[in-house]
Parts: sequence; structure tokens; C-alpha cells
Amino acid sequence: MSLAASRPPEERGLGRDGVRLLVATPDGLVHARFRDLPRFLSAGDLMVVNTSATIAAAVDGRRGDGRQVVVHLSTPLAEEAPGKAQETLADGTWLVELRERSAATGRVTDAAPGQTVALPAGASLTLLRPYPQPTATRMWEACVAAGGDLGAFLARHGRPIRYSYVPDPWPLAAYQSVFARSPGSAEMPSAGRPFTPGLVTDLMVAGVVIAPITLHAGVASLDAGEPPLPERFTVPEPTAQLVNLTRAAGRRVVAAGTTCTRALESAADAEGMVQASRGWTDLVLGADRPARVVDGLITGWHDPDASHLALLRAVAGQKLVRAAYREAEEAGYLWHEFGDSCLLLPPRPGATPAIDGGAT
Repeated sequence: MSLAASRPPEERGLGRDGVRLLVATPDGLVHARFRDLPRFLSAGDLMVVNTSATIAAAVDGRRGDGRQVVVHLSTPLAEEAPGKAQETLADGTWLVELRERSAATGRVTDAAPGQTVALPAGASLTLLRPYPQPTATRMWEACVAAGGDLGAFLARHGRPIRYSYVPDPWPLAAYQSVFARSPGSAEMPSAGRPFTPGLVTDLMVAGVVIAPITLHAGVASLDAGEPPLPERFTVPEPTAQLVNLTRAAGRRVVAAGTTCTRALESAADAEGMVQASRGWTDLVLGADRPARVVDGLITGWHDPDASHLALLRAVAGQKLVRAAYREAEEAGYLWHEFGDSCLLLPPRPGATPAIDGGAT
């Protein structure tokens, strides 16, 4: 039986915060529901959330020879002008992916520079060069022309990116978290999806502080071994100060997702002090660059060869991540953006891990 979640939990008779939550700590593994999250955090802990909103980044197109494709608009590549709002979506150079229209699963591998793809309402894109190197076949730099206001174009003609494990279309609202404010993510920052207004209130009542960052997630359907793409992020000054104060007080900094982790770690210096930051990050966390700031992580369940797992291990360690995944597979936790969740709480520095893969 497939463990991929094929539809939102609301369509399975659950609230958003009713999905399963596996809590992995030095003392063992605990099965809970996402609404139980306040039980596993302490007053003074800091929860960092992503305010990026998902855009309708999938658009139907037609190649010059008549073949139909689906265009995934991942990330705008043009430099931002000083003072320009980061969430502005405009014509220009974008990083895009072309997929077969049948199920948006097969990659188009025979595209070439200079080819044009016709889009709805007279819009078009022209392929410029493969990304990130000339031998690449999946991602392209492309010039998109949609009348100037690409945000309005996508609102009319786009839809959320989805893959074959989600056979039915769902409205854009199904791909937004309660924190979504700034449009820009091609694929949903899905770790924040199970939060509800009621759960946020419960966390605050429990003394957990909540602070925002923004990281606009690009296309995440990477091939095995591919590193995550560069992404735009903002860590505001109040959040940077809260992170530093939380760490100084000996409390946890918990990131709601890999996007929050990447943003915070991109804003951290070698000593783990976070500065207000804004721009692009190509940071890849892993064995060569462990986490310096984040010491707790909420995440969904990803394919074993996904680049996300290196980030999880950089925060929680290989042993804890392996034990959590083994337990989740045995217990039938659901994967991907509409699936279940995991809270990784690794040992404090200097503590002796007690995790052995057993469950409680």
C-alpha cells in the first residue's frame, strides 16, 4: 500500500491539526496528533514559521511542434530593485521546469535554447539556457512574457503544482498555511500546513513564542542527489533578536520546516548568532555544515533519497532521523504535503542520546 497522501486530510475526515505527529526525542518515540504539539515544547521555546504563500505556479503550455506541456514556474531570477516588494511577481527571467502534460510526472528532456512555449491568453516563455550548467536537462532559465503582471496571470490561468500521487486537483487554498502572507513559493512550505488558529493560540498560552521568516520555496521535485535550488529569503530583525535571546536563555529554537531552517541557518554566523538578512541563499546543510541555530524541527515525511534528509540529519543527527523514519514506515505514516508530521527534538549539546528506535 502506498504511503503517499493523495488528498488533504480535511477530505479524509480530519482537521488540519488532526494529522499524526511522531515525536522523536532522546528518550524515545511518541505517537501523537499534531494538535498535541504544545505538550512537547516548553515555555520560552521559540517556534519559527514561514510566511511565504504558495502561488499557482503550474500553467499549461504548447511547444512549437504542437506538443502540450505543463510549465512549473519555480523562481524569478531578476535582481530585485531597492525597495521593491519581495512578493512582487512580474515578467522577466524565471527558473522553470517543463513536464509532460499527461500527469506532470515525466520531465521534458529534449528542449533546446531558443524554443518558445505558448501560454494561455497570448503569453509565452522562451527558453534561454539550461540550469545550472549547460548539460542540465531539467531546469531552464526562461524569459516569461505575460503582460507585465505575472501574479494576475497566474491567478487566472495557473494552478498549484501537483504530482501523480495527488490524482485530483485541489484549490490553491488547500496549499496555503495559516501563516501565508507573501506570495512566492512554487511549492507549499508544507510543514506549516497542519497549524490552525486554535493551535497557534494554544502554543502562545503555553508560553511558546512564535516568530516569522519568509523563504520562497522553489520547485522541490529534485532528482536523487541534486542539491536544493537557491531561494529568496528574509529574516527580519525582531526574529533575529528573538532567536539570539532564546538561545542565550537555554531554550529551543524550533523551525517549522526545512524552509525555516535554511533561512535561519543562512542568517547565522560561525558562532550561531543570527543577523537580520535578506537576499538569496544557496546554503546546503549536511555533514559538512551542521545546524548552528536550529535545535528542533517540524517536518513532513520525504522520499529516502530527497535532499531534505541531509538537512534533517544536520539538525537532529543521523541516528534520530533513521529511527524516526523506520518507526514512521512501520506505523504507516503518510508522506508528502498532505501527509503526517514529525517533531525532531535532538539531544541538547553535551547530552547523551537515549534513542534506540523503540516506540512509546
